[in-house]
Amino acid sequence: MLTFILWLILLALCWPLALLALLLYPLLWLLLLPFRLLGIAVGGVLALLWTVVTLPAVILRRLSRGPVAGT
Repeated sequence: MLTFILWLILLALCWPLALLALLLYPLLWLLLLPFRLLGIAVGGVLALLWTVVTLPAVILRRLSRGPVAGT
């Protein structure tokens, strides 16, 4: 909502710049979309690597607790 109000203020003060921003925003979003997808993929790979690296510690921690009562 705040973004819309700021855009309306820009429209009132400098309407050519506001219309240019309105036209360029979707193009900029499309240009940056591959980088967002790459960021999601890299984040997933890093989470997988973190899980693989910490898996031995998790297994040892669970084994050191002993059997769980009631199961």
